[in-house]
Amino acid sequence: MSPQELAEACAAKLYAEDTASRSLGIGIDGVGPGRATATMTVTERMLNGHAIGHGGYVFLLADTAFAFACNTYGRVTVAAGADVTFLEPVRDGDELTATAVERTRRGRSGLYDVTVRRADGTVLAEFRGRSRTLDASILNP
Repeated sequence: MSPQELAEACAAKLYAEDTASRSLGIGIDGVGPGRATATMTVTERMLNGHAIGHGGYVFLLADTAFAFACNTYGRVTVAAGADVTFLEPVRDGDELTATAVERTRRGRSGLYDVTVRRADGTVLAEFRGRSRTLDASILNP
C-alpha cells in the first residue's frame, strides 16, 4: 500500500467511527501523509451568548483536522496537547475549512499546525497540536 493509500484507508476507518465529527456535520475533504482538511458549517446551535460561533466548535474543527493528519501513518496517535489563537469571530452559516500540516515527527512525538479559514479565505484561527503515537495499529487492531 502506498503512503497515500495508507493515509486514505486510515481516514476512512477513523471517520466511520468518529461519531462526534459526523454528528456535527464535519467532513474530511482530503488526507495525505501528515496532512488533512476538515470542513464544517456553523449553525445556529453553535452560537454563544454574543451571537457568534462558540470557540469550542472552532477548536473542535481544528482538532479534528489535526487528528486525521497525525493518524495517516497507520499507528494510533492521540493528542498530547494543543492550543489555539482565535483571530476573527465566526457567524451562523459560515463555511469553515481547517487545514492541518505536519511540521515535524520524531519517534513517537509530532507537531502539527492547523489554520481555520472562512470560505472567503479569511483566517479565523491558528491551532498547534502536539501528538503522541501509541503502540497500536489503526487498520489491524
